[in-house]
Parts: sequence; structure tokens; C-alpha cells
Amino acid sequence: MTPQEIQAALEAIIYAADEPATLDQIAKALGVEKAEARAALDLLVANYQTDDRGIEVRKVAGGWKIYTKAQHHDVVRKFIKSLQPPLRLTMPALETLAVIAYKQPATIPEINEIRGVNVGGVIKTLLEKRLITTAGRKEVIGRPILYRTSKQFLMRFGLFDLEELPSLKEFEALAQAALGDDTGIAPTEPEDSSLAPAASVEAGAGTEAPGSVADHAIEADLAAASAEPHHDKAANSESISSESDSVRAATASGGKGSSEPGN
Repeated sequence: MTPQEIQAALEAIIYAADEPATLDQIAKALGVEKAEARAALDLLVANYQTDDRGIEVRKVAGGWKIYTKAQHHDVVRKFIKSLQPPLRLTMPALETLAVIAYKQPATIPEINEIRGVNVGGVIKTLLEKRLITTAGRKEVIGRPILYRTSKQFLMRFGLFDLEELPSLKEFEALAQAALGDDTGIAPTEPEDSSLAPAASVEAGAGTEAPGSVADHAIEADLAAASAEPHHDKAANSESISSESDSVRAATASGGKGSSEPGN
């Protein structure tokens, strides 16, 4: 293939891919070495950086995907709103997602301790939207399920990995700017799943239902947490308190919370 043919084929591959196309996938599809594929990618990225292009090829979640440029987001947002209702998350869902992003992997009791409320219903909502996923069980009494952000989270927020998350101070400033007009926020609902339905998410086409395995795991985890014996809570309290202090210290210094790369 000529360099021009490689560029054209590469552009078509990235455009057609539902998820970010990795270097291995691209090289295999083009039938070239990784070094040649990477050189073609760099050239394609540079070609889209000119001011007369409305889209760009961005490296996110371990691969490359086509995105609209930031300067056109207002126009694109208006267009999308005219087609279908925008994605709406409650403030409790956004806050819980932020805690998981900076604390991960985290258990429901740990998130409850940080937020001061029961987040069981919100966790189910975030799992349904595939913004978080399970990450095994913590090796403590009761072995509660651990949760972390997912690949869908990286794609939704345009991040290559968790290292690109803003510091906690930057996150607060960005959140205030983005949520100043409550366009993407649904009305706040009670978070205790025993008192009210789980926090709702209004979405357009493409909303995915939760898998039965995830549902059973959540219900089992919540049941275990609510029925936890007094001595189990005492055994875990020191660990949870220590981790909460670490998060508060990170917030005060403007640093990032601990994180592990999502899939």
C-alpha cells in the first residue's frame, strides 16, 4: 500500500470503530508493522489539527477515536439536544462517581463513609450505565465487592487513562463551571434504596439494562453490608477511617486520590 492508501484506510478504520482502535488492531488490519502504523497515525492526527477541520483523532482509553473539537462543542450540543434528550445523572450519582474515580477500588461501606449516605441505589445506576465495574472483593471480614471506573468512563470523559484526571481542586472548578446551569442534572432523589427507588438516569437511545450477574452481586453485597455483625464493623472501622483521612488529606492538598487503571 502507498502512504496515501494507508492514510485513507487508517481514517476509515478509526471512523468505523465503535471503540478506540488500538495500535495492534490497526497494524493487523493494514498489514503493516507497528512502527509504520504509528507513523501513519501521527501523520493523521497532525492532519486533523488544522483550524479548518471540525474533528480530531484523539488518543483515548488505549486507542484512537474521532472526536469533535472543543471549539465546536456548543454547536454540536445544540444539535444533539434537537435529536434526543441529553443524558441526565442525579447529583448523588455524579458525586458517587467522583468518589469512585479518585478512591478506586472502593467498597460500598467506604463510599458510604465518605459521602455520609447510603449509595446502594446509585451504585446500581452507575453499573447500568457501565460507568463503573466490579474489581473483585476486598480481603476483609465480609469480603465486600470492590468497584472501579470502567473503560466506558474513560471514553465518556475523553481520557486516555486515569492519570489524566484533574486534581481534586481542578475537578471542583470544572464541576462548578459545567454544572452551573443544571442542564445535565436530574432532580435529587433519596439515596437510601430502602426508602425510595434507586437514583434514576434519563438517557436517550442506547441505554443498556443491567446484567443479571451484576444485579445479584449488588443485592448480595448490600444485604451483607446491612446485616454485618457489630464485631465485623469494629474490625473494619479502623481501615475505613484511615482511608477516609487519606481522601481528606488529598482534597486539602489538591492532589489526586489513589487509582488503578480501568480496563
